[in-house]
Amino acid sequence: MKLERLISMVYMLLNNEILSASELADKYNVSQRTIYRDIETICAAGIPVVSYQGVNGGYGIMEEYKMDRSLLGSYDVDSLVTVLQSMSTVFQDERAAETIRRLKTIQSGQQSSTLSLDIGGRTIYRKSLQLLRDSIAELRVVRFQYISLKNERLERTVEPVQLLYRNDSWYLYGYCRSRLDYREFKLSRMEALKSIGQHFTDRHQPQADRNEWNSYHSQESSVVTVVIHFSATSLARALDRLHLAEKEYHEDGSLTVRFQSDERSLTGWLTHLVLGFGEDAEVMEPPALREHMTKRLQQMLGKYQ
Repeated sequence: MKLERLISMVYMLLNNEILSASELADKYNVSQRTIYRDIETICAAGIPVVSYQGVNGGYGIMEEYKMDRSLLGSYDVDSLVTVLQSMSTVFQDERAAETIRRLKTIQSGQQSSTLSLDIGGRTIYRKSLQLLRDSIAELRVVRFQYISLKNERLERTVEPVQLLYRNDSWYLYGYCRSRLDYREFKLSRMEALKSIGQHFTDRHQPQADRNEWNSYHSQESSVVTVVIHFSATSLARALDRLHLAEKEYHEDGSLTVRFQSDERSLTGWLTHLVLGFGEDAEVMEPPALREHMTKRLQQMLGKYQ
């Protein structure tokens, strides 16, 4: 009971300028002497409670410890708390937890959150994500085995710069000592990840600040237009996988999508995506992808003959 009272008292003090001992005693139905002991306990926990003398005196929390309500509206606070809580499901971050506690003190009333965000997802990645985040903060070099798109197992030593969450997947962006250039590595294809005990001194720029990174990707391979037709029985799955594509709906309920992709994808993820739809998907363009699909289907058929 005492713990609940102490927590409630901290929130009361955060949300009010000054509260007298008698007001607090009446609120919690205890004696003023108990309130004095509670204040001492709160101070011992590291929360700076100030005593104000005089007729209108009482107790309050040091202003520097509070967050200014005028800086953020309820919409801003709700969004920040939601994002930080989602991050807390992935990383063990006491600073984020403390920020959440302070933000909640300036939320208006007991309003329910109108936003929910879940990036925790696969718990199997949390240990690796925490190691990478710590290595980025402490400028520590990491090493891991990486499975390339060519299905080669490669050892990579990397100076980690940034963690990216994109299209429901985590990526590490960093300076690869093996390739002597900046690279992106998909977390799902990293194995035997470890910090090797070396520190690096270069202050690398995050990906968003590097124009040459974007130019590297744009020059890596040419862009082609892909057109795929999906039957009505796979409409929902097609929209889930290719929701950003240009769409054309047909009277029979089927769907044709059109989007831009790099040539490397034609023999990579695009092939696997189309195969996953079975007879419900047909590649219309480009001819190179249709030819590749024909070869793959013939190879698959050969295994069952």
